[in-house]
Amino acid sequence: MPRTTRPAVRRFDSPQQEAYLSLWRTYDRLRTYEDELFATIDLTAQQYNLLRLLRASYPDTVPTLSLVVQMVSRAPDVTRMLDRLEERRLIARARSIEDRRTVLVGIADAGLALLDRIAEPLRVCHKRQLGHLTSSDLKMLVQLLRKARAPHEAEDSHWK
Repeated sequence: MPRTTRPAVRRFDSPQQEAYLSLWRTYDRLRTYEDELFATIDLTAQQYNLLRLLRASYPDTVPTLSLVVQMVSRAPDVTRMLDRLEERRLIARARSIEDRRTVLVGIADAGLALLDRIAEPLRVCHKRQLGHLTSSDLKMLVQLLRKARAPHEAEDSHWK
């Protein structure tokens, strides 16, 4: 019986799928370093993101909903994350006097101290993640990622 050659199997259905899966794989590989660091201080990347956002508005407080739209990734339960941060006394929450439905959040001194404490280890982490790329490579990467997500961002997004 004659031997037939099998057609080459395509790894990806489209260039878009290849790009998307490459982004996903890259995120998974890079996230490992960050997960290791945050595990040492019992913090998640999303909790860190909330603290970082609150530090940017310090000493002011901000409505919880304004934090949600600024976060790097969507978080299904911001209230629970804030609960955990408040239990650790890293943040403080209070109802707005003007509108009792609005909850205002601010970073506490302990939250500021934690961010200061992990600043250098986080710089080292980012260097491990992307330090092999040149400044121009990083700039190009950021531009391409911004271009890729632009049609999917809200008009008023600061990520545009």
